[in-house]
Amino acid sequence: MGAVQRGAGRDMSFGLNIRLPFEQRANETIEGDTKPINFNYFFTRKLNFVKETHAASLFPGGFGTLDESFEVLTLMQTGKARIIPVVLLDKPDGDYWETWMKFLTQHLYKIGFISEDDFSFFKIIHDVKAAVKEITGFYRIYHSARWVGEKLVIRIGHSLTASAVAELNDKFADVLRRGSIVQGKALAQERNEPEILSLPRLVLTPHRRSFGRFRQLIDAINRAECV
Repeated sequence: MGAVQRGAGRDMSFGLNIRLPFEQRANETIEGDTKPINFNYFFTRKLNFVKETHAASLFPGGFGTLDESFEVLTLMQTGKARIIPVVLLDKPDGDYWETWMKFLTQHLYKIGFISEDDFSFFKIIHDVKAAVKEITGFYRIYHSARWVGEKLVIRIGHSLTASAVAELNDKFADVLRRGSIVQGKALAQERNEPEILSLPRLVLTPHRRSFGRFRQLIDAINRAECV
């Protein structure tokens, strides 16, 4: 978190600190500021961490790093948090995340505790510029999403061509509980977000499972042809 705050600067940063008897203190960028929030418990800190973030970049670390990694992935996998880009970043010759990936593959995926689609939630990257490209690319066309009853409303920055929408329907028919992916305008229930009412929408009625496919849908939207 300290690296992000150094990049954003003190005025544009806030912190989520945890009270520990050792090791943990606010970093020099944010220390003494009024914006840091101090938590007694990790679960409340992680709740706010996931709630406020639009991207996660995780670096090699100890139990806390792995705890936060699995928290973010679990909440997205179960549909309890919005899908965000998750970058697992290491130095060019590092193998921390590859070793972690072997554990997932051999002891979670092969046994059937996770699905192949769940690997779509994150990217292992060894270059800072590539990490930035992954995060910014996630929002190239995709903006955000919300549930309106049983409908998933995906806000996009640009309208897609009719052929692009047809291709999404073809590739993601398994995601749909009924109907099709339809491009249109904001629904009436979205009026409480006036700042983004003008954005085009993709509206669908999906099964609330296999959220890894939702991440793949976002990737496909970002590769789609715009009007």
